[in-house]
Amino acid sequence: MSDSFNDFFEENALKVSGNSAAPAVEPPRPPKSRKEMRKRRRQGRQKRVIVIVAVLVVLALIGVGCFFGYRRLDAIRRVNEYNARTTQEFSGSPFGKVYFTIEQGQDSLTIGKNLVKDKVVKSADTFAATVSANSATLYPGTYELQKHMQSADVVAILSDQTKATGFLDVKSGERLSDVIKNAAKLSGIDESEFQSVVDGGGDGVLPSEAKGKFEGWLEPGQYDVKSKKSAREILKMMVDKRIAKLDELGAPTGDERERILNIASIAEAEVNSKEYYGKVTRVILNRLDKGMTLGMDSTVAYGNNVKSADITQAMLDDASNPYNTRIQKGLPPTPISNPGDNAIQAALNPEDGNWLYFVTVNLQTGETKFTDDEDTFNEYVQEYKNNNADAN
Repeated sequence: MSDSFNDFFEENALKVSGNSAAPAVEPPRPPKSRKEMRKRRRQGRQKRVIVIVAVLVVLALIGVGCFFGYRRLDAIRRVNEYNARTTQEFSGSPFGKVYFTIEQGQDSLTIGKNLVKDKVVKSADTFAATVSANSATLYPGTYELQKHMQSADVVAILSDQTKATGFLDVKSGERLSDVIKNAAKLSGIDESEFQSVVDGGGDGVLPSEAKGKFEGWLEPGQYDVKSKKSAREILKMMVDKRIAKLDELGAPTGDERERILNIASIAEAEVNSKEYYGKVTRVILNRLDKGMTLGMDSTVAYGNNVKSADITQAMLDDASNPYNTRIQKGLPPTPISNPGDNAIQAALNPEDGNWLYFVTVNLQTGETKFTDDEDTFNEYVQEYKNNNADAN
């Protein structure tokens, strides 16, 4: 049995070796010399260089293809966006009249949505894209538009500040009477309606510490008065912002808040540069502490409803004017304007010093000098007169 197995394996082993279709591959022969070794290494480096170059060429071809492919796709995308935008615009001619208001701080998409509500434009997204494409700035205000307009035409109007109406600009240091006059003009509400609210003591509008007096309680800034329906609503809007700002600045509540506004309003009226507000408030406090009259021309002018430059000697001598701080001791009955942030902050944090007097010696530059000495004060007054004479 074993003989037959051996015969079988020997027979098949011969068949395999004899039936090979190709000669057996022999392993590479070792180099015969160092020269041949160097040659083989050189050939290996050349092959690697060729492979690297081939890979780089392929990558470059792929990059070029991607670049031009991206440009082509981007061009197609732009065309599609343009086509999409054109289908998101009204056809035909605009018609009618729409008074549209942009509030302070609104972004282009919000404005676009409001325009869609008023049927001015067809798509808020298209409007916002048009604003972005033109790098346009949209200004607060009330504008006269039409229904079914093109986005580009609307952007051209809303980015032109000269076409904006209806926004009241309350300036720092402005008096209540001037604010009311401008608010009435812009809103179309009769001035007498504003005066009626003011004379009525502002119940439900003013805080209790204002004691029914509006002066000083209107926050400077821009207000949309065109969209408001009553004088009361407009005044409340400005008072609410004043209260919010005082809270933000950390102003004390109650009677002290009214006192801060009073001092700040005088400081703002007396000098025209914020660098002096802190010193003026200190002068006011020092004079109050010593029981001196404040002697401020700005309060006399307010009590006579004139500018400080228009004060007469008769006004300075008028003891019946409760705002005549040349005669009456203490602070005036109310603030004399609506002071801004800088003056209020100065009243909250007056500078340290023993000054009792100050004189704006140069009306052109606003240069103001401070002292605690009466003789030096008189020298400053003479300097003011000399400068004023030179100016004339």
